[in-house]
Amino acid sequence: MLPRLLEARYLSGYSLWLRFSDGAAGEIDLSSALEGPIFEPLREIEAFKAFQVHPELKTLVWPNGADLAPEYLRAALRVTA
Repeated sequence: MLPRLLEARYLSGYSLWLRFSDGAAGEIDLSSALEGPIFEPLREIEAFKAFQVHPELKTLVWPNGADLAPEYLRAALRVTA
C-alpha cells in the first residue's frame, strides 16, 4: 500500500514535520531534494513554506507545480513518534 501524507507542518529552514496514514510521524529535511529547475525556486524560504498537502494526491505540492512522491517522503522520514 502506498503511503499517504495526512498532515505537514513547517519547522524551520527546509525541515517539515509529517504524519502518514500508517501512523508514522516525524521530521524531514528537504534541503538536498531542492535541485533542478522545478525545485530551485523553493530555495527561497517563503516559496518553500507555501507547500500544501494535496487533497487527492496525499503528498506535498507547491504553487509552482513542484511535488514530491509520498514514497520518497516516507522513506526519508526521521521517525519521532
